[in-house]
Amino acid sequence: MPSEEQLAAERIERLRALAKAATSAGETDRARAYVRRARRVAERNRLSLPQDFKRFTCDRCDAYLKPGVNARFRTRDGHVVVTCDCGGHARYPY
Repeated sequence: MPSEEQLAAERIERLRALAKAATSAGETDRARAYVRRARRVAERNRLSLPQDFKRFTCDRCDAYLKPGVNARFRTRDGHVVVTCDCGGHARYPY
């Protein structure tokens, strides 16, 4: 029988996939709801979100980011700058 942590991690992964599909279909509000739900599941189970989830979601508006559609990804000296349509920025080293 899987533990609660494993169930929560599987649910977070499923919500990430649903958010990605909803963004591709143009349903941004539904994708935001999936992102918020996944963050809530992680928070309640004291889990950290997967790195790909963190990199492709906006901390400011909870949007699932899709390069060229609702986000801009630019490389700078030693880091990537991600800019959401809402104006939120995130920087990640590479």
